[in-house]
Amino acid sequence: MAKMKKLKFKAVIFDMDGVITNTMPYHFDAWLATLASVGIKVDCYEVYKREGQDGLSTIRELYQKQKRKFDLRQALGLLRQKEELFKRTVKIKFIKGARPFVRLLHKRKIILGLVTGTSRHEVERIMPKDLLKLFAVTVTGDEVGKSKPNPEPFLKAVKRLKVRKSDCVVIENAPFGVTAAKRAGLFCIAMETSLPRKYLRQADLICKNFSGLKKALNI
Repeated sequence: MAKMKKLKFKAVIFDMDGVITNTMPYHFDAWLATLASVGIKVDCYEVYKREGQDGLSTIRELYQKQKRKFDLRQALGLLRQKEELFKRTVKIKFIKGARPFVRLLHKRKIILGLVTGTSRHEVERIMPKDLLKLFAVTVTGDEVGKSKPNPEPFLKAVKRLKVRKSDCVVIENAPFGVTAAKRAGLFCIAMETSLPRKYLRQADLICKNFSGLKKALNI
């Protein structure tokens, strides 16, 4: 990880899955079982690199990759099946160092935002109330017209935070999230919590973990 000059920022916008909550393995297991029911095999990279994307787009792309005809009715059924399986199996776990880092920023009067492709209902179920209340703004997947890699979720967060783009830092862990942040004109730090750095090269900075992130930000 390269050293950098102290980054000046007033707000930090976090992704949730794979950055704060260690829920991506459960998303993968749910996708794996659901897609297997229609004869489609995927590995974790196929799922992780699409994190933040709406589910229908994920199914459409995987169908195209395997040269299968996309059927909207079937896709909607598969998406419901995947979400129900995820809800039944997910266990609330956290990325090491994520919660202390969030609390440290809040203590230092940094404004916090949360941008996730997960629905608000699921966010409120997964995130502990004492942690969620530290975020001044949350933008969830069911509150945007276009999901990552479109910049809309981050642009909406910046507007609600009432800060300049130049005063914001985004913490992401997936290519679509990084792309969305960069398209929104924001400085983006990618974490290697789900994928190796070769998938994250569009980010302005890549850190292995929160310990490395603290050092990079000089905090």
